[in-house]
Amino acid sequence: MQDGRAPRIKNRAPAAIQITAEQLLREAQERQESAFRAPKQRVEDFEELHEYRGRKRKEFEERIRRTRGSIKEWLQYASWEASQNEFARSRSVYERALDVDPRSIQLWLSYTEMELKSRNTQHARNLFDRAVTLLPRVDQLWYKYVYLEELLQNVPGARQVFERWMQWEPDDKAWQAYIKMEERYQELDRASAIYERWIAVRPEPRVWVKWAKYEEERARLDKAREVFQTALEFFGDDEEQVEKAQAVFSAFAKMETRQKEYDRARVIYKFALERIPRSKSASLYAAYTKFEKQHGTRTTLESTVIGKRRIQYEEELAHDGRNYDVWFDYARLEEGALRDLRDDGATSDEKQAAITRVREVYERAVAQVPPGGEKRHWRRYIFLWLDYSLFEELETKDYDRARQIYQTAIKLVPHKQFTFAKLWIMFARFEIRRLDLPAARKILGASIGMCPKEALFKGYIQLEIDLREFDRAHLQFDPANSAAWIKYAELETQLQDFPRTRAIYELAVSQSPLSMPEVLWKSYIDFETEEGEREAARTLYERLIALSGHVKVWIAYGLFEAEPIPIPRDQREEEDEEDEDAEVKMVPGDAELARQVFERGYKDLKSKGLKSERVALLDVWKEMERTHGTPEDVAKVERMMPIVSKRRHVDQETGQTVEDWDLVFADDEREANPTSFKFLQMAHAWKAAQASKQPGGGGILDGFAAAAATSQPTGRATGDAGSDVASSPGGDEE
Repeated sequence: MQDGRAPRIKNRAPAAIQITAEQLLREAQERQESAFRAPKQRVEDFEELHEYRGRKRKEFEERIRRTRGSIKEWLQYASWEASQNEFARSRSVYERALDVDPRSIQLWLSYTEMELKSRNTQHARNLFDRAVTLLPRVDQLWYKYVYLEELLQNVPGARQVFERWMQWEPDDKAWQAYIKMEERYQELDRASAIYERWIAVRPEPRVWVKWAKYEEERARLDKAREVFQTALEFFGDDEEQVEKAQAVFSAFAKMETRQKEYDRARVIYKFALERIPRSKSASLYAAYTKFEKQHGTRTTLESTVIGKRRIQYEEELAHDGRNYDVWFDYARLEEGALRDLRDDGATSDEKQAAITRVREVYERAVAQVPPGGEKRHWRRYIFLWLDYSLFEELETKDYDRARQIYQTAIKLVPHKQFTFAKLWIMFARFEIRRLDLPAARKILGASIGMCPKEALFKGYIQLEIDLREFDRAHLQFDPANSAAWIKYAELETQLQDFPRTRAIYELAVSQSPLSMPEVLWKSYIDFETEEGEREAARTLYERLIALSGHVKVWIAYGLFEAEPIPIPRDQREEEDEEDEDAEVKMVPGDAELARQVFERGYKDLKSKGLKSERVALLDVWKEMERTHGTPEDVAKVERMMPIVSKRRHVDQETGQTVEDWDLVFADDEREANPTSFKFLQMAHAWKAAQASKQPGGGGILDGFAAAAATSQPTGRATGDAGSDVASSPGGDEE
């Protein structure tokens, strides 16, 4: 130990007897001695009693000397003296303790309780008086004091104590206790006066409501209404005060409802909802809605629901002011409310108020201008202006205001970046409805000069057509627009000026470049077809084939020759012209000419090396032959159908042998390999003979024929031996 090291433990072996923690706890509990009890001392005479009391007093004095600030020791000392019926000594101890801590509530309560147990009521009354004078904010002392006076049937004394208490303006429970005491002794007028004094101290909505309810229970309805009216006058028109008055309005209306004064209650609800902001009157609206459901009519209920929807829309717009869908719904809600008022025969003031609400919604909506300069952000927004103008035009008949709305919207749109043709056109049509045609043309002219676009030209042309101003409907801005040329030609067709229509079509097809020329050519051909000009239509097809040679043109040309067309106007009989219900006679088609067109088309596509286009033409040709031809004609076309064959060839880039599918036409193989084609013809003839002799039999050729059949996913049957091709130049085939 001298070197400062810890002592070594010599024996590290476990003890022979092991004891667990549970055993230790159980033994400690079993061996615990009983609670300490002070020995009872038997007193035989007064001398021993005086000795005992002297010894106890000496102990208490020693304890309070050591812990003078401990109120517990003083209380034990005073209680012991009271238990010995030494009340004078007990009072002395309490007074000494009060000198130490005069603000100890427990000390005052114990002191008064001691006096009450000893039936010294006057001493207790004096103590309570001293206590509430020293501690006027301790409600417990006041409650004890009042209870003592009332217990002694000293109601005037209790009232006097309450009056002293009320001078300190205690909390609401104290006022209610005072009122309850007066009610117990049927001093109702005094209770009403106490409510009035309470209101003067705390003019809060709940106090007003309690007072009015008290007057209602006394069956003094006039006084209750007077209380509510005084409360509403007190809160006035200040926004914060009015918001506090919701409880007063609600209680006032409910009182009138209980008295079955439904009209009075409805007026109160409406008056409150007009003064309180919509965003802060949700609970009041809920109460009003419930009231109307129980006691209102359909009209009043609908108006209540509208008010509730207003609050919902305001909350949604408070989160996102640029939610234009909500603005649309909000405006429709207000417009619907206006129409309902008109249907119900409302007064002019009510209608004007509804119109003002609609305008307010639209003004707030259009004030939410979209951010940035992208048109997609403006698409929904611009319809707010259009709806606003239509409302002023159709509902309020304020045409000057509607015109001003259009003008403001046009000034707001950044036309150098984008524009809205619908806005210009609707503005122009508004002026036409106002019988100001020059103003409408001026608006459209300004739109074309400021931001020319196709929709504006179409709208301008349609406007002039509707006005039957055909000379003003012209096309200059975009000569490559096929749709505009077609509209122009249709205009002349309506005017029965067919030479001018043809001239317009000719001018149109001569434009280069031309957007969607196929639409224009089709319209031109349809025009000639409807007029019964088969030769003119045939000429147009020939011109179009020379220009494009597309497979769709060949197909349309062939079907045109096969299908019947109406008789030309100049060849119709007068009776048919006069009878509008008479069926238009048709000129039958020419299947032979159609067949020639298909053959020309097939050869042309073949010369260009187009295979899928040839298949499409053959499909239409076959359907035409089924409708207008003979079985031999159908079989001829079917023999021209290709088969699908798998071809192997070497890829020039990778050097690997790849397989792909190819369409093999019989006439192509006949021209490329006449020898193999002749061999295949003989093989198929031999196969047909064998099949006729032995049904179900066959050999190598049967296997080859089956393989050839399975290699046709399109399912087309070959009519001659030349269509079953096993090989062709350019690669190996299977």
